Amino acid sequence: MSRFFLAGFVALLTTGESWAQVAPPAGALVVALDGSGAYRTVQEAVNAVPDQSQKPVIIFIKKGTYREKLVVPTLKVRLRLVGEDKDQTTITFNDHTGDVAGHNTYNSYSVLVQANEFAAENITFENNAGYTAGQAVALHVEGDRATFKNCRMVGNQDVIFLATDGSRQYFQDCYIEGTTDFIFGASTAVFDRCTIKSKKNSFITAASTTAQQPFGFVFLNCKLTADTTLAKKVHLGRPWRPNARVVYLNTEMGAHIVPAGWENWKNPENEKTAYFAEYKSSGPGANPKARVAWSHQLTAKEAKRYKLKTIFVGKEAWKPAVK
Repeated sequence: MSRFFLAGFVALLTTGESWAQVAPPAGALVVALDGSGAYRTVQEAVNAVPDQSQKPVIIFIKKGTYREKLVVPTLKVRLRLVGEDKDQTTITFNDHTGDVAGHNTYNSYSVLVQANEFAAENITFENNAGYTAGQAVALHVEGDRATFKNCRMVGNQDVIFLATDGSRQYFQDCYIEGTTDFIFGASTAVFDRCTIKSKKNSFITAASTTAQQPFGFVFLNCKLTADTTLAKKVHLGRPWRPNARVVYLNTEMGAHIVPAGWENWKNPENEKTAYFAEYKSSGPGANPKARVAWSHQLTAKEAKRYKLKTIFVGKEAWKPAVK
């Protein structure tokens, strides 16, 4: 097992340095479609990782399109997937609701992360079921303290499912695109400096935050863009469950964001419990005076609450490495 845990890459992991490189890190498990690595599929490499490892394990994935339904089981803790190139290292599948296999929102994923302390960098997570396929999850996360940096999450409806209340995820410098409710779920998640592209007239978020959680989805310094042909009327979010919480801070919003901003999922009762807010939105889609009356424009004092050390409270303290 010692070959997995060379001191050099363990030390680098703890510093939060970038893994954007051509050569695999020393000691990493290497996956390559052409057989030049130890494994040809990502799942084979994940299966080879020791259960309940006390030290980080890196899997380096060479360029290629890996068509597989990947599962990172609960016992594969402290695992880090590092792609050679985010645009050319893709994990993809095409399960979706309504297919002949009878998939639903919970099992249509291309990648399922059940383990804690998971990290990914320089990878595209994709569900390529198609524009009309319905719910088709690319990335489904259940584990706590997951980090995604310089990754792409692409698909159509329901692209990122952050499924577990009380769990925490951090997305930095990521690109996310989809059609309807393409960032959804019950977890506490921060999207930092991410580009989020809408591909049709619909909703960006569908949070199902539970009543006991002080934070749901938080967008910091992000950019909201759109397919200007098909996405001209997009809402910032709607409540999948009554206590949904979504906040955008210092986010640039394109003209595709509707003046009202938010929608109540055709249930006025949700307006009493959901918490939707903004702080210093900019761009043509920023229109605080036209937002629905039950949403919030934060004061500078209120906005100060939205720091990582405050958002990511929990049973175990967590401070993700920030670049």
